[in-house]
Amino acid sequence: MTRSFLFAQDSADAATTRLIALAAAVTGFMKGEPGPPPPLWYQPGGDNHVMVGQLHAALAAAYPQAGPPLHAVRLWTNLLWQPAYLAVIGAHIHGAVPDFGGFSQGRRGVYVDGYRLLPAPQVAGSPEKLIEHAGGQIRIMAATMLEEVNLWAPLKPLPARRLLAERMLSLMVWLHARRPALGQEKIATYADLWLDVLGLQGQGSFETVVAEGRSLVLVKRKGCCLDYLLDPDRLCANCPRQDNALRLARQTANALAELPGR
Repeated sequence: MTRSFLFAQDSADAATTRLIALAAAVTGFMKGEPGPPPPLWYQPGGDNHVMVGQLHAALAAAYPQAGPPLHAVRLWTNLLWQPAYLAVIGAHIHGAVPDFGGFSQGRRGVYVDGYRLLPAPQVAGSPEKLIEHAGGQIRIMAATMLEEVNLWAPLKPLPARRLLAERMLSLMVWLHARRPALGQEKIATYADLWLDVLGLQGQGSFETVVAEGRSLVLVKRKGCCLDYLLDPDRLCANCPRQDNALRLARQTANALAELPGR
């Protein structure tokens, strides 16, 4: 009889269903399902040549003026964002992390969007233990992803690492907004642990500013997403290419606007 993944059948199924539902609830945009990957989805350790090639072709067709540098960065950031979110949600909110060997993700046009997770026992424990476990998996996964990206567009390890560091630091700011009781010191400690286990020490950091009587944590990037290649007159708020005072002012304004009740 064919197994149905629509209903939890054992503890592994139930844990997987809870994690997927939690990720959707706390983000509002993560679209996951339990089960194996459909054809041509990205799967760690699988034959992803066709899927990554299709994503590259879609990016090249959509942004021809930006050239291979942007295409490479978008390949990299697209492949990483869902596993990074799921790792942080598992470690800090769900209280257990999955086996990413059973993780897969699909493509929608120029975006990687939607994932599946094969039901399997999860590792539970303290956030510190889960950071080590999930981070170790993500580090291995990221190394393979970078090789796959470079089959289509060149991306050097240093900018790739800096972009991954920005993702993890931004996720810690995201976590702090949802768990303010953790406090800035604890969030900084967790951020250091993530960067350490991922081999990203020194590739990004936090800055703390006080504005309108509030202490705000900002991400200080070292890497550039190259979005300026699409619009040279517009830089991201946290872009390291702009004047530092302007960057801080723009990031502070954004952080204030995102505070609850604003």
